[in-house]
Formats: sequence, structure tokens, C-alpha cells
Amino acid sequence: MKINIHRTGRAATVVALGSVLALTVTACGDNGSGAAGDKGTEGSGKGEITFWDNNGGVRTDIWKQIIADFEKKYPDIKVKYVGIPAASAQSKYDTAIQGGGLPDVGGVGTAMLAEVAVQGALEPLDSRLKGSSLDGKLSQNLLDVSRSAGGGDALYQVPTSANNGTLWYRTDLFKAAGLDAPTTWSKFYDAADKLTDEGKNKFGFTIRGGEGAIAPALDAVYGQTGITSFWNGDKTTVNDPKNVAALEKYIALYKKDTPSADVNNDFTKMVAQWDSGTIGMLSHNLGSYQDHVKALGAEKFRGIPNPTQDDGTRVQVSNPVDGMSLFKSSKNKAAAWKFIEFALSAAENSKFNESAGQVPANTDAAKDAWIQKAEPTKLAAEALNGAGTKIVQLPYYLPDWNTISKSDNEPNFQKLLLGKMSAKQFLDTLADQLNKAQADWKANH
Repeated sequence: MKINIHRTGRAATVVALGSVLALTVTACGDNGSGAAGDKGTEGSGKGEITFWDNNGGVRTDIWKQIIADFEKKYPDIKVKYVGIPAASAQSKYDTAIQGGGLPDVGGVGTAMLAEVAVQGALEPLDSRLKGSSLDGKLSQNLLDVSRSAGGGDALYQVPTSANNGTLWYRTDLFKAAGLDAPTTWSKFYDAADKLTDEGKNKFGFTIRGGEGAIAPALDAVYGQTGITSFWNGDKTTVNDPKNVAALEKYIALYKKDTPSADVNNDFTKMVAQWDSGTIGMLSHNLGSYQDHVKALGAEKFRGIPNPTQDDGTRVQVSNPVDGMSLFKSSKNKAAAWKFIEFALSAAENSKFNESAGQVPANTDAAKDAWIQKAEPTKLAAEALNGAGTKIVQLPYYLPDWNTISKSDNEPNFQKLLLGKMSAKQFLDTLADQLNKAQADWKANH
């Protein structure tokens, strides 16, 4: 039995969700484990808890190390590990919410946090975090992303790690051309132009035109304009005239300073193209570091956070944050919270993120030796944790965010690159869809 909550027109769905779920649980039968309507208990703080890893296979080994460390410190608590492949994590949670069998604690990324939270499955964590061993130890910027992704009212996810937009650039090509590092947008555009020689198949930049193109484009737009909020009241700022001008400048790079193949490139093709060619810059994230090392050698490139404005002001859009959530139906919330606290401690969070190649949420972990040696991660951590960094919170909490930012507008972004749509038309279309989705969400929140 399945309730579809992944499509547009969900205003009525959310209103009726409580009664529908109650009927579903009755019809499907509860297996004795938690379901969304079950309020759970604190429990004894001992015994067995179940943990779902939302990136099973990829992160299994490191989680098993953390669990072993935890069970050594707390011998009266046993953690049952269940690894779930990332691609099926959302449906696994949905099924358990409807039919019972939720874990005590689980990995929940920002991309699916709102959908799990809106179904009443998660325990608010503000009061547990306050006064705990983690209080004041987690990146405030990442906590803000977690809170926003859950709808903004309560904290339903304690962040474990984050990725960050990274501008990879070829130090050898920059040195040969006598160019400064592309730390500001002015230097970025200057380098993109000067490193391009189409006749020799040399380009200053590769732009993402295929799948996943919207978020990096928004990062470039807000980074240039310095607009710090996605909303102005109930209307999005995405089509602000300053953003329109910034997008026009950004997409003007296509075919002038970028390869024409970029219109179809997702991140895999874009990364492969940069690694094998003579392209000056690539905007991706920390995840492609090892690919670049293998292809180019560590001495031929650097990875820095996306450019700042000329005065050093850093504005960037929120990147997906991974984290841990406590399920309301748990019969042993005290033990489950101990596990979250332990996993987010400096030593364990550092260990996890060294394995994952991501930025630790624990600010003490972000000072560890391995990060100091991994310059792209070190700079990303400084940007994410920086007091002066302004993060524009993308509306992950909107049920239709994924549909709007992917299937609805990725084809339009390709039309934009090909000159079949103007930047204003593109952003106005995006803004209209976002404003309607926000109005639906507020009416049912």
C-alpha cells in the first residue's frame, strides 16, 4: 500500500495526511515497531536501538566503526545497523511511516527531510540539543540549513556533514597565462575569457547544462548579486532584476568561453571533460576531488569555494546537508539520542567526514589535521563556518522543490543556453512556480 506524496498538487494530500495514515496503518497492520502516529517513549536508555544508514553500502564501513566505538563506551546499548541504498531511502521511510517499522534513529538528508517531517515521523530536537554535549559545537550555518529544510519551525535533523560548491581551477594554466586565482567574480570572468582559444580547443570554463544545472546556476546568481534571502515576504527573489542581470552574464559564457557540448552535460560528463581537456575552471563540489587527482595529479589544480564579490562578501546558496534524526515512535529515545550525541562528537564526526570527504558539522572536528592537509575541504569548512558567510536557504521544505528545480526547469535552462528563452523569461517562470508552491505550503502548514 503506497501513498504518493512526490507529485504536484499535494495541498489536499497534506491536509488529509493524518487521517489517511491512520487508515493505512490499520489496513497494513503494525509489526510492533514504530509508525508515524506512535509517540514512543524515552525508554531506559539501555538495550537495543535500530539505526538506518541512508547511504548504505557507500558509508557502511565507517558507520560500523562508529557503532563499535559507541558500544565500547556504552556496553549496555546495542545498535542494530540497517544499510539502505541512497536511491531507495525516501521510499523506505515512506513505507515504514505508513505501515510501521520505523527505526529509533536514522540518516535523513535535507532533500527528504521535509517529506519525512510533514508526516509527523520525527522528534523535534531543539530541547535535546540545548544543554547537551553538542550545544555550541555544531556549525550554526549548517544548523540553519537543517532547520530551514524541515520547515523552519523546529530542528528535526542534527547535521553530520555538508558538501560545498567548489570552483576547481587549473593552476598550471593560470600560471602560464599570468592570472590570479579566481577568488572573486571579476577574476573568474576575466580568467574565463583569457583562457579561451576555441581554435585550439581551449576553454576558460565548463558550464553545467544538463541534469542538476539549476542549483549551480542559482549559486552563481546569488553569489554575484549578494541578495541574501530566497524570499521577500511570500514572493521569491529569484527573478529580482539584479539576479536576471547576473544570470545573463553567467549564461553568456556558453559557447563563448565554454565547450558547446556543455548544454547536455550532467556532472559526470562535465567532470570527465574537465579532467581530460584543457579547460580552466569547473564549478562542482568536493565530491570530484579524487577524480581530479587521478586525472591531473594534485599539483595541477586547486579547489576553492565559489568566488566572492570584489569586496570579499561571500553569499552562497545552501548545499544539501546530511544528518541524523530521532524518530518520534522510538521506544528508547534516551539511548537513540546518546547515539546521535556520540556520532556527532568531534572525534567521531571527524572520522566520518574524513571517510566521506565532506565538511564536518562539528566545528572542533573541522580543525583536525586531515582537513588542514586537504585544502579544498579546509577552505570549504572555513566558508561554511565563517561568521561572514551569508547562506541563501533554498526551499528544500517545499514538497514540489525537487520537481520544480529538476524536471520542470532543467529543459528550460537548456533553452536558455541555446538562446530560445531569455534569462528574464526563465527566472519569471521559475518564480511563478515557486510562489505558487510557497502559497500552497503556507496554506497547509
